[in-house]
Amino acid sequence: MTDMQNGFVREQSAHIVPVVVDLVRRWQAAGGDTLFTRYLNHPGSPFERFFNWHRLQSSPDIDFVPELRPHLEKGVILDKRIYSPFTSEGVALFKQRGWEKFYFCGIATESCVLKGAVDALEHGFALWLIADASATHAGTEAREAGLLVARRWVCCTGR
Repeated sequence: MTDMQNGFVREQSAHIVPVVVDLVRRWQAAGGDTLFTRYLNHPGSPFERFFNWHRLQSSPDIDFVPELRPHLEKGVILDKRIYSPFTSEGVALFKQRGWEKFYFCGIATESCVLKGAVDALEHGFALWLIADASATHAGTEAREAGLLVARRWVCCTGR
C-alpha cells in the first residue's frame, strides 16, 4: 500500500481509503504479505527546496490513516524519502522476503504508485497496478494521466 497517510488523504483521494482497507483485509486473510510504504519529507528535501513543500514531516501528516492501523502489525512498514519503495533498504527487504510479485495501489497514482510500479518492472519483478484502489490528491486529471502512463509501461487491473 503506497503512502496511505493522513497528509495525502484529501477530498480527491478519500474515497479509496475503504477500498484499500478492504483489499488489505482480504489479502491478509488469504495469507498475503503486505508492504505499507510511508513517505517522510525531511527538512532540506528536494520537495522542500524546489517546490517549497513542507508537509509530511511530522505527525499527524506522516501517520497512516486510522482505518489501516489495525492491519499494520500483520504487514511490513517501509519508510522512504523518495517516490518509490525501491530504496536500498527496500530492495534488501524484497530479497530477504523472496518477493517476486508486486500489486501496487494507494496514493498518488501519477507519482508514488506509478514510480514504484515502474521501478518494480525495471528490477525484473512481476507487477500489477490496481487502478480501483489508487487515487491522488491532485485530482481526476492527474489520476487519469498516471493510469494512462501506467497502461503503457506496466500492467493495470481495474478501471
